[in-house]
Amino acid sequence: MKSSGMPHPDPAAFIQANLSISPVPAIPEILLHTAGPASGLWRLAGRGEADPPPYWAYPWAGGAVLARHLLDRPEKVIGRRVLDLGAGSGLVAIAAAKAGAAAVTAVDVDANAIPAIGLNAALNSVNIVAVATDIIEAPPPEETDLLLVGDLFYDPALAGRVMAFLRRCRAAGIEVLIGDPHRAYLPQSVLQRIATHAVSDFGAGSSDGAVQAGVFSLS
Repeated sequence: MKSSGMPHPDPAAFIQANLSISPVPAIPEILLHTAGPASGLWRLAGRGEADPPPYWAYPWAGGAVLARHLLDRPEKVIGRRVLDLGAGSGLVAIAAAKAGAAAVTAVDVDANAIPAIGLNAALNSVNIVAVATDIIEAPPPEETDLLLVGDLFYDPALAGRVMAFLRRCRAAGIEVLIGDPHRAYLPQSVLQRIATHAVSDFGAGSSDGAVQAGVFSLS
């Protein structure tokens, strides 16, 4: 737990001072502030049960495979209005912007992700609107052509809520692309795989973290 006498650090200043800048493995076009063993991330993210895990401080495979796919296939996003759900570091949103999206919004429930996305967007010379909110119980987002979702199928309850939201978005005419390294709660039976890429995954547990991750569409 955080000490009551310890001031809460300014998130942007903390990220700039403690999270090193490096290219994303398998995606050298994109630089991110990424946490390392000596980052002291708990001082910003907290250690309490109510503190959300700092997923935004690392590149995960679902986001990486989407980012790789969009950079390789810019026609998927050129001129389109894109929303990155559960944006984390902003990796997918940055890739969409670099690939030519007309407008990109990044949404995450963790308030600390928002300054991280802003700093990462600046590193990559792109403009992204970042918002801290939970939208998956809300109506489909307006002024959105393409919804991008990476790494949100790691928990059964969350996966169910996310899929219900994605179905509402698809019914409203929004295209949905999902990036995931075949985690347990990914509903592959209702998805169509459109691409596979070898990418790094912070959570893979091997020495290099390389996994085969997929890009899926929701019909």
